[in-house]
Amino acid sequence: MNTMNKENYGVYIHIPFCRKKCGYCDFPSVAGREADMEAYTDALCKDIASKRGALSARGKAATLYIGGGTPTALPVPLLARVIQTAQAFIPTTDDLEFTVEANPGTVTLETMTMLSTLGVNRVSIGAQEFNDAILKRIWRIHTAQDIRDAVRWARAALIVNVSVDLMYGLPGQTMDDLKWSVGSSMDLAVNHISVYGLTVEDGTPFAREKENGALHLPPEETEEEMYDYLAETLPKFGFRRYEISNYARHDFVCRHNLAYWQDLPYFGFGAAAHSYHDGRRTANTKDIGAYIKAIANGESPAHTEETVTREKHVEEFCFLALRTAEGIDRKKFAETFGCETESLYEKSINELKAKKFLEETPTHFRLTPLGMKFGNQAFAAFLL
Repeated sequence: MNTMNKENYGVYIHIPFCRKKCGYCDFPSVAGREADMEAYTDALCKDIASKRGALSARGKAATLYIGGGTPTALPVPLLARVIQTAQAFIPTTDDLEFTVEANPGTVTLETMTMLSTLGVNRVSIGAQEFNDAILKRIWRIHTAQDIRDAVRWARAALIVNVSVDLMYGLPGQTMDDLKWSVGSSMDLAVNHISVYGLTVEDGTPFAREKENGALHLPPEETEEEMYDYLAETLPKFGFRRYEISNYARHDFVCRHNLAYWQDLPYFGFGAAAHSYHDGRRTANTKDIGAYIKAIANGESPAHTEETVTREKHVEEFCFLALRTAEGIDRKKFAETFGCETESLYEKSINELKAKKFLEETPTHFRLTPLGMKFGNQAFAAFLL
């Protein structure tokens, strides 16, 4: 007898294609593989359809998120097919949050109208900056005007929930540039802003530039000033910081990402997609050809599969929760692990409190603004 607990979950669908890789990007995505788009879409749709029974048995998806790569790099008919397949085979709640990521250089009013018509109600637009020279320097394919057009087209297509990504610490970027980007985002009246400091990842073009002395980044003190400006200014514009890198107006938090940080189950489809449910974590092969072949042969595309040990579950529960403004829910921790948070972390909690990184409420342990600034130090304290 199947006694599987029915619950809501998230679904992530990965589109690994881009028109051009950005200089800083180490995400699982490829440029120049247009010839594989149709075969990949076929495999992806077949994969989603084959899991209908398993998904129904689990309950319903409360969030669907199509990310990349650049989902909008797919031709409109192919992207429409992915969305229609998701809608047809994934059981969803009545208040579904359905997000699609978009690069401003790959969308038109037709794209946004298609998304809206097929039930997408949230778009996340990769803006990064509103200075054309900096956009060119970081290898983006769009201009500041393209960002403005993308947001307006989304609104014209009646997609109310619009998010933009902004970056700081970019080569050639000044405080004035960042202030201009924030002001431009305010002019567009977006509901959600994600902010990311540039990290130079191994294997990226920027890493090679850094090695050759060709990557000129703002000084550390300027980057810190940029961080402080965002943390202090966005709330003044009505954006509540609900996670280290994410700010939202009113109720426009990204429920999909919040589920990751709240230890809720999710299913991933596509090359490089991850799944987490029933105490197991799987990661699909990043290789597009291998993914297409596995699905064609009726095989699992997962190339790693691990059982999440209790120790690992405790660690992840804590440092993912600490990313959020609410922090670790003490009652939920006790219900999940059968012990109090303090019984495992008393020393770490006291040390972080002494540094003013952590504060305690009757219901939660949460990072202070200072703790969020030095988040990695705080997270490391929760490794057992």
